[in-house]
Amino acid sequence: MRAVVVEELGGPEVLRLREWPDPEPGPGELLVEIDFSGVNFMDTGSRVGYGLPRGVPFVPGVEGAGRVAALGPGVSGFAVGDRVAWVYVYGSYAEKIVVPADQVVPVPDDIPSDVAAATMMQGLTAHHFVTESAPLAEGETALVHSAAGGVGRMVVQLLKLRGVRVIGLVSREEKVPVAKAAGADEVLVSSGGGFVDRVRELTEGQGVHAVFDGGGAGTFHPSIEALRRSGTLVYYGPLIGDVPTVRMTDLPKSVKVAYAVFADHIPTRELLLEHTRDLFEKIREGGLRIDITGRYPLAAAEQAHRDIESRRTSGKLLLTPGR
Repeated sequence: MRAVVVEELGGPEVLRLREWPDPEPGPGELLVEIDFSGVNFMDTGSRVGYGLPRGVPFVPGVEGAGRVAALGPGVSGFAVGDRVAWVYVYGSYAEKIVVPADQVVPVPDDIPSDVAAATMMQGLTAHHFVTESAPLAEGETALVHSAAGGVGRMVVQLLKLRGVRVIGLVSREEKVPVAKAAGADEVLVSSGGGFVDRVRELTEGQGVHAVFDGGGAGTFHPSIEALRRSGTLVYYGPLIGDVPTVRMTDLPKSVKVAYAVFADHIPTRELLLEHTRDLFEKIREGGLRIDITGRYPLAAAEQAHRDIESRRTSGKLLLTPGR
């Protein structure tokens, strides 16, 4: 089969299309022919060695959707031809993948495979944020960083479904309409930490109930300043480069800080199925729109990484192994 392989750690240029051995499903595993693979910012981290479960060479990518091609020993509840999706399984930048059956979700007939692939990582992340990390109530106010990005747009939409007032933050003026279209009530443009005063003006000096911040170390402390008393900072994203540090005595107004790694979002299969069912239902009802803004063949994985690292993309990027 063809796969994108990282043979040495480095920049986007290390993503090379290669012939790779066909995987074989073992006990409790499924062999899946991949229709779509999700491109996530965490993939750029694994490319340089961050969070890798193994050394080089390896096939990056942790998310996708496709059809079951074969069942390993002991697998039940699936059949050849079933459409399935998965997340956090390395090796997804390829034509085929072996996936543990307990990490796979069935894709409903009325959910397209590209939408399913685009929902798993960012959708489950956003869903965890708004239902567990900071479950805001109707009438409360949130600040969402990167409100035109993949995770940010989903967070905005899910918050609006809960009746939350959303202040979106974007890095460029051209992204304002994108955040507005996702449902943000107000949108601020800032490429650094200069948003605090404007947030306070919009909240009558009180600050917001929660900040959802994937912006990096440069926005960590301003995000805390933008919170009201007992507010929650939901901080996310790969901790690459300068990691924000804080002393407990530096935390003002009894604010809370949450940093959840993805494994904490769906620690059990039951939660995986519960979260994905709810996400698919919201997509079906039209309350959650999945915006796929870039599709690339496997051979263009390098360009996909350059595009996502430029921070100029919005929405979801997918690879199309079988097309």
